[in-house]
Amino acid sequence: MTVSRVLRGTDGFSEETRERVLAEVNRLGYLPNRLAAAFGSKEASTLVGVCVPSFSDPYFSKVLESVDRTFLRLGYQTLIGSHNWQHDDEETWLRSLLSWRPAGVLLSTKHHSQGTLEYLRDATIPIVEFWDLNTSPLDLSVGFNQSDSGFEMGRYAISRGRRKPGILGAVRDRKTGGPERFTGFSQAIEEAGQTVLTKEILNDTPGFYSGYYGTETLLNRLPDLDMIYFQDDTMALGGMAWLQRKGIRVPDDIAVAGWGGHEAASIMSRQLTTTSVPTEQIGKLSAELLVRRLRDEPADDVNAVPTRLIPGETL
Repeated sequence: MTVSRVLRGTDGFSEETRERVLAEVNRLGYLPNRLAAAFGSKEASTLVGVCVPSFSDPYFSKVLESVDRTFLRLGYQTLIGSHNWQHDDEETWLRSLLSWRPAGVLLSTKHHSQGTLEYLRDATIPIVEFWDLNTSPLDLSVGFNQSDSGFEMGRYAISRGRRKPGILGAVRDRKTGGPERFTGFSQAIEEAGQTVLTKEILNDTPGFYSGYYGTETLLNRLPDLDMIYFQDDTMALGGMAWLQRKGIRVPDDIAVAGWGGHEAASIMSRQLTTTSVPTEQIGKLSAELLVRRLRDEPADDVNAVPTRLIPGETL
């Protein structure tokens, strides 16, 4: 029983006992049968499902690394899937996951299909919805408010003397947090007695190239804009490349702001003004809260992890 508790990462033993057990595990080359444990009972399962929009997304890949590292430390293993922002794909993944009888599940969205909701209700396992903060979660929620981060950038833009901003985003076949951020940004501009002069949402995926040609489209329409708020940092960096090519100075001629805290944004000749997202903290807290729920330990249902505005040199 003591060996079982040590290998499952629970408590009820001393550190000396844990070290003795692990020493014997290493000596014997013992590998526990996790599959048998997963099917043995809900309490014995050490498998946790984690579903994100995309493996290649730089923000969610960092969340995944933090989630997996934390679960490993706590004695759990992850089964990872992606849904490409499609509710039906999330439902299909969840149906497959539940056949493994996981201990719990982490979902990177607060919007779900009716089928997903029914599966989760019948499974009666802990659920963490992470990334976008859900104030009425299915079980637990960890994340930030998209609109608030946009509002903060809008208020900062006004404080920097910007009065003629435009918005540039890109959405194709998927739901992102961009529109919510733009709503918050526009609200801050309007509360200051100003107006967002133009908004361009491209039928494309956010990236360097969509930011590049989108900036040209936006400024051809309204060349006297004094700021562009981009959906994310990759689009902002693409836009800055186009501005540089045309000899348009940032921020003297036009200001630029992004979102996400992309690594490349900090090594440009002018550091990009952006919003940093605490990806590692979101992943770590999400995993820890789910394990607390599994161990019947207290856990807050709603857990806000705020973003942080990085002033930079482009606004």
